Amino acid sequence: MTSKTRSRYSSNWDTIALEVKSKSDWKCTRCGIQCLRPTDKRDGLNRRERSIKTLVVHHWNYLPEDNRVENLAALCSGLCRIHVVEVLL
Repeated sequence: MTSKTRSRYSSNWDTIALEVKSKSDWKCTRCGIQCLRPTDKRDGLNRRERSIKTLVVHHWNYLPEDNRVENLAALCSGLCRIHVVEVLL
């Protein structure tokens, strides 16, 4: 993420993102896959598996400034995050 892009996020974005991920119990809200918690061991997972099981917080309207609960979703970095981006392109 560039510094210009990062500047669009609120100063407490890390806390907001952690809350969204915790509320979803670290599961993708689209496919339900159990993603990795910060304390989970990653031994035995290859790079691709780690990537797929990484939970990210998505802004439905693509505005990082809009942190309303209904605008945020916890999505796996696998097909769900990719699918959301592709649908809108």
